[in-house]
Amino acid sequence: MAMTAYSYQAQAMMRDYLLADPLVPYTSVLIGVFLCKMAYDLTRILSSFYFKGYSSLTKIQRVEWNNRGMSSAHAIFIAAVSVYLVASTDLFSDRLNGPITFRNSIISTSALGVSVGYFITDLAMIFWLYPSLGGMEYVLHHTLSLVAIAYTMLSGEGQFYTYMILISETTTPEINMRWFLDTAGLKKSSAYLINGILIFVVWLVARIFLFLYVFYHIYLHYSQIMKMHAFGYYLTLTVPSVLFVMNVMWFMKILKGVMKTLSKWS
Repeated sequence: MAMTAYSYQAQAMMRDYLLADPLVPYTSVLIGVFLCKMAYDLTRILSSFYFKGYSSLTKIQRVEWNNRGMSSAHAIFIAAVSVYLVASTDLFSDRLNGPITFRNSIISTSALGVSVGYFITDLAMIFWLYPSLGGMEYVLHHTLSLVAIAYTMLSGEGQFYTYMILISETTTPEINMRWFLDTAGLKKSSAYLINGILIFVVWLVARIFLFLYVFYHIYLHYSQIMKMHAFGYYLTLTVPSVLFVMNVMWFMKILKGVMKTLSKWS
């Protein structure tokens, strides 16, 4: 009976406090940080068991290895949620009345909170070990992403465009896998070649074509975007544009890498 009473009390506390609407963003951010720690540790444990070369890596290589496992876990989660909310629900459907820029739900806000938790964790690691985990381009990318996602999470504005941009996280697991293969000494393997081609295709679709569609959608719904708070309005116009320029620059490097790899194999 005592255990049942404690169970009911825990459920009531979860419902009335942690999952209460005003606290959903903050609770989900904490959950995001906690899940990042879990993903980091799980990557370390599994790698030590199933990858014999893990123990021979340098300390900073092991940290980056675990960090990339963490970032891949976040990318899979947020990309799946983004596709689900954008394509499989009516939350952002044009069939509904009202501006698309002000639509949100507990699920959409919670998922953004988890993503904020990830970007806080990853940005802290980048600063702590700078520049081992990434240079200024990573700092710029993560800072823009963190500000934009945190704003739309707290305000409820522009969540559609945030989730459209987050679909581009589908490229992260492939990028990390390329680093894993290189670090494991498999740079000359067929898996490395296939991975490079996959990165090229997914990057072209998710970070070039998708962004062009986002710009077109912004153009069509500009009258609704103008109704947003000034800060949200400028974020909606600025963040995708800056990220798109960075995507194009990285895409040119990817293209050169693919051409170089294909020339070696031919």
